[in-house]
Amino acid sequence: MSYSPVALLTGYIAKWTQLADNPSINYKTLVICFTWVQTAFEVYVLRRQIPCYDRPAPPPALKDHLPTETFSKAQIYSRDKTSYALAKLVFDFLLGYGLIKTGAFSTLWDFAGELLNGLGLGNEWVITHSLLWMTVLTLTTAIPGLPWSYYHTFVLEEKHGFNKSTLGLWVADTLKTYALFAVIGLPVLAGFLRIIEWAGKSFVPWLMLFLLTIQLSLQIVYPTFIQPLFNKLDPLPEGELRSKVEELASQLGFPLKHLYVIDGSKRSSHSNAYFYGLPWSKHIVIYDTLIKDSTVDEVVAVLGHELGHWYFAHPTKLLLITQLHLLLTLTIFSIFINNKALYSSFGFDPSLAVTAPQPICIGFVLFQLVLEPTDALVKFLLHAETRRMEYQADEFAVQLGKKKDLASALIKLHVTNLSSPHSDWLYSMYHHSHPTLPERLNAMDAYKGGKPLELKGTAGTNTSASEAKKDL
Repeated sequence: MSYSPVALLTGYIAKWTQLADNPSINYKTLVICFTWVQTAFEVYVLRRQIPCYDRPAPPPALKDHLPTETFSKAQIYSRDKTSYALAKLVFDFLLGYGLIKTGAFSTLWDFAGELLNGLGLGNEWVITHSLLWMTVLTLTTAIPGLPWSYYHTFVLEEKHGFNKSTLGLWVADTLKTYALFAVIGLPVLAGFLRIIEWAGKSFVPWLMLFLLTIQLSLQIVYPTFIQPLFNKLDPLPEGELRSKVEELASQLGFPLKHLYVIDGSKRSSHSNAYFYGLPWSKHIVIYDTLIKDSTVDEVVAVLGHELGHWYFAHPTKLLLITQLHLLLTLTIFSIFINNKALYSSFGFDPSLAVTAPQPICIGFVLFQLVLEPTDALVKFLLHAETRRMEYQADEFAVQLGKKKDLASALIKLHVTNLSSPHSDWLYSMYHHSHPTLPERLNAMDAYKGGKPLELKGTAGTNTSASEAKKDL
């Protein structure tokens, strides 16, 4: 007797569902234990990095490019950032631990129910109840983080000369972020819950389609409607830089539609560049700080690296990886969606897991708490892949004959951003989506050439229906 893959998977899910819904499993205790272990690991990784800031000299590859005073400033700034990250990590852990230990999730659910009743709505309005709960839960976790955000901007970044923001701008940005959560996040969550409610046990493919549509739509919505709320984009003025960028785009067959300069200096003196858009209509955005601190050829070399990401379809590949991870997550969630033991462990009435109308949002949030420790493994794997892509994009720029200018631009960005050139290997693997500067320079020096580039538009076949921005 043969079974289809779908039937086999369904059978396994049914078996695992039964095993997972065991009253003897205290998911709350498991989550607390996993959180302790994950936090201890992340504290260990951060503490491994701190001694790197005691090293007295830069690596050999940078010894001629980092003056003693600049290197010293970079070490102090990096130590301050890591100390801040360590303190923030402990604070976030204690906040999360407190919410779990005190049963705040169920308490806030009841509070949201009281708000719902105050509006004259009954328990059948389960999605509205869920949206109220998520709003209250988000504010409960976000508001205690505001002092940390303030400290990072107006103390840490200010101390080292990077902050360009004002208190009014910071407050406005915070309020806009919350407003976007309400305007975009809540409707998406409502759609998420409604699809599961409608599709039942077959929700995974429908939810995948819905979330992919949202992701692709945001590639159009973000630069057109969201980013202008925070930054101003102006067409790059006519001149040598614009001419050289357009020439490079034409040479590669990159479908450049608009070329913008963004006022990144409005908030910070850090620099970057990126591209976004549909396969037939791309937009390049250059930070004004990058233009200010670099030569024309260096900026073009940076964009040569960025276009390397496009040439090798890196954004598309990352999108596919994201979808595979999402598919795995939703499939595992289907095992826990009616898990009475999970609800009960966190103080909820276990009948909520199986009685219509089911508050699916509760199950998904609790499931995320259970699954969260796996994020560390995902982080390692994803960063390994993105670092590989960064090396490939660097090689692309080298093949374009821009090795010298790219190396110079990367060193300037490193110096301008006061980045420490020393990194512990485990810290780098866990926290860095990019190789370190010495690693990138050594890789460019060791590059001996490869397959010739296909120019004049032939690279265009490597793009997808939509691509997310890819930073340097």
